[in-house]
Amino acid sequence: MPIVTIQVTREGSAPGRDAVTAEEKARLIKGVSEVLLNVLNKPMEATFVVIEEVDKANWGWGGLPVDEYRALKKAKSA
Repeated sequence: MPIVTIQVTREGSAPGRDAVTAEEKARLIKGVSEVLLNVLNKPMEATFVVIEEVDKANWGWGGLPVDEYRALKKAKSA
């Protein structure tokens, strides 16, 4: 029985949103379950998917908090 954990930052996927919507979460769950069915032959009813939303303050990469990293990346591309 596969267990898949998806972590996303707690922010919207479009302007004006501050969280991943229930519809988006349902699509993630279905999509990941279908991948495991198609690649590993795991039945969808045996696949568990957990979505964890992480506050942006607790997320970072490149040695920086996410907002700082994004600002630095944006400044470099300008």
